[in-house]
Amino acid sequence: MAGPKAFHGPLRLNPVNPRYFTDESGRAIYLTGSHTWANLVEIKGEGDPDFDYVGYLDFLEAHNHNFFRLWTWDHTEMGPWTEEPVIFESMPYARTGPGLALDGKPKFDLGRYDEDYFNRLRQRVLQAAERGVYVSVMLFEGWCVKWSYPQSDAWPSHPYNVHNNVNGVNGDPDGDGKGDIYSLGAPDVLEYQTAYVRKVIDTVNDLDNVLYEVINEIPVGERCVQWHYHMIEAIHEYERSLPKQHPVGMTAEGGGEDNRILFASPADWISPGHGPMREYRYNPPDTEGVKVILTDTDHLWGHGGCYPWVWKSFTRGLNPIFMDPWVPVPGSTRPGYAPDILNERDFPDWALLRVNMGYTLRYAERLDLNRAVPCSELASSGYCLGIPGEVYLVYVPDDAQVQVDLSATTGELTVEWFSPRTGAVTHANPVAGGRPQRFVSPFGFDAVLYLRHKQG
Repeated sequence: MAGPKAFHGPLRLNPVNPRYFTDESGRAIYLTGSHTWANLVEIKGEGDPDFDYVGYLDFLEAHNHNFFRLWTWDHTEMGPWTEEPVIFESMPYARTGPGLALDGKPKFDLGRYDEDYFNRLRQRVLQAAERGVYVSVMLFEGWCVKWSYPQSDAWPSHPYNVHNNVNGVNGDPDGDGKGDIYSLGAPDVLEYQTAYVRKVIDTVNDLDNVLYEVINEIPVGERCVQWHYHMIEAIHEYERSLPKQHPVGMTAEGGGEDNRILFASPADWISPGHGPMREYRYNPPDTEGVKVILTDTDHLWGHGGCYPWVWKSFTRGLNPIFMDPWVPVPGSTRPGYAPDILNERDFPDWALLRVNMGYTLRYAERLDLNRAVPCSELASSGYCLGIPGEVYLVYVPDDAQVQVDLSATTGELTVEWFSPRTGAVTHANPVAGGRPQRFVSPFGFDAVLYLRHKQG
């Protein structure tokens, strides 16, 4: 089991290969793993068990994952995905009253915090550190308010709804029944948002395994984008006054939005939408380190993804992560959550996707990612991460053979084949460098080829 000693200070942008983060060790750090909705705030229907966070960490460790998004939620009831009652607990703000909110519980005091929420936040980040796992702390959740429907509206239970707080804060200034809280046009809302963000930072600033994500899937409109940029800069500015600084991320609204908004942002890392040609789904581009990219199935499919996507992303210099739907365990004898068995029936590739993220991390640890870069032109398959002359990691998704240009290599290279479907490894006779070579997979279609200079 990896422990806190696995961290050498907080992550920072890698000046040598900016496709990845680094830390005080100077090594490039590749991130990959599953995240799920209830890993911080409980999401419960009547009779549902609490989220089994220790079981979740066991699951990550068993799959060799080293990263997840720690989800927050901004409201206490309902959600656009259901017409059945759903409760989200707890919230960052203390429920002190006087008076009752629209959900029948005491109103929020936005000037006072529920310390249980922040204690839980800190404890969960610490528990992840004990497993060697990095955590992106989500600060706001924008999808629910954006997609609220009349039968499952999240806004009536939101703390910034004027009926739900004792501070007179009105997050719906135009009175249309929808929250307008992610813009710079509501100064009273922004004041409390900024104070809350600082409270989160104060809670985890001393920890090395922290990243920040401002908000999940905020709408793309100009007002929201400027708010998003402002919050990124506010986090950077506040942390400059504190002992440690951590990367701040901007995630896509999802789908075919204009990803240039993310690349133009002051964020240290981004999660794009799938792009106009769905390229981040099917043929992920190498962005050459303009930003660290955590390519996330949440913003590409919602529910989707497959294990070839993991290898395509990895060999193009990206950091793939998976939105993993978890549900209560039917008939469980103790409270807990587990991967949705029905989803394994409907999406059989998801089990393979999970294990292959772990497989890519093992290969990442065998490469010098400070120097390894996408070399698509060197492999006929189009997917190659390597250091020409020394090492080549080639993914062959659609064929049983591949040609690799080894002209930069002198001497011999060892040959290792890996099957993403079974985890099997086999070795072949060494090959000579100095020219292109053709390789035939012993596993048939869909294989990974690992070539290393015998003296490398």
